[in-house]
Amino acid sequence: MNKTMIATALMICALANSPIVTAQNSKTTNLINSISQDKVAKGLKEALDKGITEQVNLLAKPDGFLKNELVKIVMPEEFQKVDKALRRLGMGSLADQGTVLINRAAENAVKEATPIFVDAIKNMTFSDAKDILIGGKSAATDYLKKSTTKSLYEKFSPVINTSLSNVGADVIWEKMSSTYNSLPLVSPVTTDLTDYITTQTMDGVFKAIAVEEKNIRENITGSRDTKLLKDVFAIQDNLTNSTKNNTSNNSKKKQIKNKQ
Repeated sequence: MNKTMIATALMICALANSPIVTAQNSKTTNLINSISQDKVAKGLKEALDKGITEQVNLLAKPDGFLKNELVKIVMPEEFQKVDKALRRLGMGSLADQGTVLINRAAENAVKEATPIFVDAIKNMTFSDAKDILIGGKSAATDYLKKSTTKSLYEKFSPVINTSLSNVGADVIWEKMSSTYNSLPLVSPVTTDLTDYITTQTMDGVFKAIAVEEKNIRENITGSRDTKLLKDVFAIQDNLTNSTKNNTSNNSKKKQIKNKQ
């Protein structure tokens, strides 16, 4: 190990054991221990349940995807040229219908997400809850992504495939593809529609949950509407305020030192 690496390692150890870092870690531990582990876990589970109830249920309603610009599914990149070509040919209604139907397929499938999320929440440990609480603004959403992505894909994919058939999207898609591919001097397009919509639906679900997580973390429009949510997320608020105060104090000390 060269001298630079040794010096770096020593500096990291010194920082980790510095009074500021030690005090911050101690404060974090004390705040979390100020209420029972069971209460912390229940509070985070309630927050995740709320996110699913408030947001995912909205996506499952008619126009839940189609009229929500945050999650609306547009034509895959390869099909953007198909869309433009059809509109030039005066077939804009066919292109519009294709967009409507792929969003309808997502709305039909998204209700299948709830039981998968419920299982992920049910299996959450205290350690998971603690990490979510102090892990940053998207920690809860990230936990659900990590815990459910594989299961969601496996569940969504066949439902999406059936939904595409039920709403007639597969027929429209085929008509759009064949019309475009029959045009002179174009490269034929082939897109796995089921895979594309499944992935886009999952992305939309996580975007929606992230919105509710932000609402609860920042208590936007009184989103912490139960005593349990208020008690548990007060820990996050205290830690955030403590970090801001430490940063501000350190900045002031540095300014004073520079003036001396």
